Amino acid sequence: MFTTKSLKYLASLFLAINMVACVPIEQQGQSSTGNAAQTSIRYEDFIYDASIKSVQCYRATGGEEEVLEPAVVKLNEGSMMLEFDRLDAGPQRLLAKLVHCNADWTPSGLAESQYLNDFNEFFLTDVQTSINTRVPYVHYQFRVPRVKLSGNYVLVVQEEGGSLLITRRLLVYQELVSVTTKLGAPTGSPGQQERQPVEFNVFYNNYELVNPVQEVKAIMRQNHRWDNAKRYARPAFVREDVKRLEYVFFEPKDHFMGLSEFRAFDTRSVRYNGIGVAGVNLNENPIAVDLQTDISRQGQAYSQDPDINGKRLFNIREYTQGDVSADYTWVDFELETPQVGSGAVYVLGELTNWRLSNESRLQYDEARGIYTGKLLLKQGYYNYYYGLQPSSNPEADAAYFEGSHFSTNNVYDILIYYRPPGTRADLLIGYTEILYNRF
Repeated sequence: MFTTKSLKYLASLFLAINMVACVPIEQQGQSSTGNAAQTSIRYEDFIYDASIKSVQCYRATGGEEEVLEPAVVKLNEGSMMLEFDRLDAGPQRLLAKLVHCNADWTPSGLAESQYLNDFNEFFLTDVQTSINTRVPYVHYQFRVPRVKLSGNYVLVVQEEGGSLLITRRLLVYQELVSVTTKLGAPTGSPGQQERQPVEFNVFYNNYELVNPVQEVKAIMRQNHRWDNAKRYARPAFVREDVKRLEYVFFEPKDHFMGLSEFRAFDTRSVRYNGIGVAGVNLNENPIAVDLQTDISRQGQAYSQDPDINGKRLFNIREYTQGDVSADYTWVDFELETPQVGSGAVYVLGELTNWRLSNESRLQYDEARGIYTGKLLLKQGYYNYYYGLQPSSNPEADAAYFEGSHFSTNNVYDILIYYRPPGTRADLLIGYTEILYNRF
């Protein structure tokens, strides 16, 4: 006898089979992330198959904007959700598993029974096909199971049979130590108005730390990003008398650049031009969206524009089911600036998974004096930066085009790891967030 859930799944499968031919995959863009044949797991946020789009992993709060929350929960409290789309494919049997990792994102080597109560194979059963979209897709949603240990986890999603699709980093913490933050002192006049000094202390009055100089590791992130996170192998000072570790920084490089508030565009409707949109061509398939031409903000005064710290919200104004009614559109970016001969220019943000790829790289149009590029993106509200990757540096410098200011609104979170004596894994024993220059 079929259950209600299985009947729903079969109906979705039948609908997808009839829709899959609407737009060939060749028209939907190319990805540099690889393909399903890749077999080695990367213990980071990564997409292995070009058909996977719009991946979001977040702490489930039940609110309308819960997707803006980081993938961080307290042990035995709350839950995390994973959502993503698969283009030009019908519903398939996909499964997920969890891998416990150390502070440096290498597998901890723990047995699965040490951090999970269940068998480590979870099928994704919440599946819906898109409704009346030019680009057909299947939307998957998965509630991540609870774990028994704190620490870093990598969520792996693959096809039944082994082909990798997605890996996403998750954090599960305990409040075994107390983390307090404060604004640090400026580190000299050069660039002091561009950086945001944050210092912190770790109090361990109620939790014994053996050899904290060697066994405690700290990480600070800006806006929940991993691509530019700062890692501290040891504290600056250890105060055994008051059970306190002090993280004080004396070099500008230890402080984050404040940058500027993020640029934004809104494609939640294609019937009119939203924020940052210059025009919409409904005759194209997929629909083409031209953004307003951007210019460099280097040297400009700080502007207090509300943003969502580089993240994105998928939705469509005309329908209530944004998860499956929002369509995919070609979004064209233009940055008017003289050609930069010393490096490559990229679009940065959660819309490109903060990765420097061929897909996110812009090309220079000498005749127009403009960097151009396009991305296939689901309808929604987006934040983004432009960044320059110098030929001698593996990272992109967003300040080159965006400028940097002490006054910018950012979120910082601090992660404290510890490996107890005789154990084989790093635990996440402390966590806190600080809102810098909150409006």
